[in-house]
Amino acid sequence: MTQVCFFCQRVQQSCSSPSASPDASEEPGPTDMVKMTKSKTFQAYLPSCHRTYSCIHCRAHLANHDELISKSFQGSQGRAYLFNSVVNVGCGPAEERVLLTGLHAVADIYCENCKTTLGWKYEHAFESSQKYKEGKFIIELAHMIKDNGWE
Repeated sequence: MTQVCFFCQRVQQSCSSPSASPDASEEPGPTDMVKMTKSKTFQAYLPSCHRTYSCIHCRAHLANHDELISKSFQGSQGRAYLFNSVVNVGCGPAEERVLLTGLHAVADIYCENCKTTLGWKYEHAFESSQKYKEGKFIIELAHMIKDNGWE
């Protein structure tokens, strides 16, 4: 059966994303891009036809490679990546922190499956040059691995 992959907008034979009509003109929403399981309603699975990042502790999917914005960030445990969106992640309360690039309101994020703290979400940037980070997510490399199609 032929399906259209929401991420790449190409017809796929083995893509596990939800099926869609080829003439769909609307952008997919976050719930359209993940397959929800019946046994674990909290866990979303990203399409297997795309490169993904997963939690190193429990292998829950965290982000699609297409959502990666930058690899040039520093976390408390080393290098970190900035993502536009993530899945299977919970958010703690926001607090103000002075980071390398100035004062930000951030909320720690954790894996919904194993509860490991992964990084943080930028809730608010106080400096105008840092506004692009608002609503984006940092995941430290120490807590994620590459899955699906990384050759």
